[in-house]
Amino acid sequence: MTLFLTELAELRLRTFLQGASKAEDAPLRGVRFSVTDGGCSGYQYALDIINEPKSDDLLQEQGRLRVYIDRESAPLLDGVVVDYVEGLTQSGFKFSNPNATESCGCGQSFKAGDCSPAGVPCS
Repeated sequence: MTLFLTELAELRLRTFLQGASKAEDAPLRGVRFSVTDGGCSGYQYALDIINEPKSDDLLQEQGRLRVYIDRESAPLLDGVVVDYVEGLTQSGFKFSNPNATESCGCGQSFKAGDCSPAGVPCS
């Protein structure tokens, strides 16, 4: 399972974490990624700043940044690239999945990988 952060996304997140961290938070502080929803319009991703991971989170280091990944979301995050884009109205982070296809399973559902039925639920 691999999630990729571009250099700019990693720098932005690491800079934010360093500025917001207290000494007691520093050892486990990081970012957590998960998939919150899916269906015909694609995945909805969550990026959270956390002080400590959930007990079953997967850990992945990106440069000097701790990246925690929700275990259930891990197969859906495989290959996802997270970039930082100046000027976006939301958080500035853009998610893309080069493994995604647009016509698997139930009509125009958006899935990643081999289009297995265990992918994103269809709406």
